Amino acid sequence: MKKRTWIYWGGGATVAVALMAWAFAPRPIEVEVAKVTQGHFETTIDEEGKTRLRERYVVSAPLSGLLTRITLREGDAVDANAVVATLTPVLAPIVDERTLREQQVRVEITQAQVQRANARVEGAKVALQQARNEVKRSEQLAGQGFVSPTKLDIDRLAVMAAQKELEAASQERHIAGHEVEQAQAALMAVRSPERLGSRAFALRSPTAGRVLRVVQSSETAVALGTPLLELGDTKDLEVVAELLTTDALQARPGSRVLIERWGGPGLLEGRVRLVEPSAFTKVSALGVEEQRVKVLIDISSPPEQWQALGDGFRVGVRIVTMTTEQAVRVPVSAVFPLPQGEGLQGGMAVFTVDGGRARLTPVQVGARNNQDAWVRKGLASGETVVIYPPTTVNDGARVTVRKV
Repeated sequence: MKKRTWIYWGGGATVAVALMAWAFAPRPIEVEVAKVTQGHFETTIDEEGKTRLRERYVVSAPLSGLLTRITLREGDAVDANAVVATLTPVLAPIVDERTLREQQVRVEITQAQVQRANARVEGAKVALQQARNEVKRSEQLAGQGFVSPTKLDIDRLAVMAAQKELEAASQERHIAGHEVEQAQAALMAVRSPERLGSRAFALRSPTAGRVLRVVQSSETAVALGTPLLELGDTKDLEVVAELLTTDALQARPGSRVLIERWGGPGLLEGRVRLVEPSAFTKVSALGVEEQRVKVLIDISSPPEQWQALGDGFRVGVRIVTMTTEQAVRVPVSAVFPLPQGEGLQGGMAVFTVDGGRARLTPVQVGARNNQDAWVRKGLASGETVVIYPPTTVNDGARVTVRKV
């Protein structure tokens, strides 16, 4: 062959080899990336909850008689001591000893309830004073740097909770006094029916609020103790969430709560008031038995913001268990357990992008929530990480950012 022919064949072979090398060479792996940021980070316990009234009151018949038709309906507002129903007593000419004794016992029970309410008020006053003393001590120690700001906030919230408990106890004492008046009036009607005659006996509301349920609306004869109405103050609502016992240990009294999916715009603020000491068994939708406990949450947002809420409304709650500022945050989808054989088994890692190549970077994760992970060590703000890393990505692999 001529020399020129050999040159042509050699050039063609070189081009063919180059093309085959290019065709079979590994391509950069397309990946999705995100930036590492720094800022506010918090962890929460997310659960469904329901609103309920702190106190509900059942107005029942204090004596047997003919009930006049009740004109009130669900949702109607009533004032304290307002007449909500009337009874015309139906008394035999000779009052039997049993009826008289029942009314006497009813008076004694209501008087005992007043004494119990008085004891609760005194206990609430002591608890409030103790909480105030604790706040004073914490403020003094905080000024000297011996107490953390979190401890001081918890003590201040304890004062607010103690004040609420005192207000509830005072309201209970007022209701108990009203019950005594009703029972004494019924006893007087039994002892001296001739004094009452055919006059109507007025049943009065023990508190200001709204009608929740009318149990008996039609005119009819009712027996002693028959429930007639349910009343409650819809401005005094709380939220009840049923948490797993393992989660409830992190929901300490005073913890901040975000209330969402309540039907209105934005989020409502709340605070955990109490974690009930007794748990119960509940079967989940998958048929799994779970141990749950009720957590009571006070709504701290202004009442004007959630005045449309009522008793038994479903809401979503997010109980904040930890908050930190200036945290290094990375999308939780970028963090994965270190593979076996990397020398740091049991740790976590991410793939950072450096010069078009993926670099396996071990990290120390402090906590995570539904969106982000808090990285204590291993990353700096502004770095680029791979999110949802495919299985083909490894340390040193060439990567390219996927165009959306």
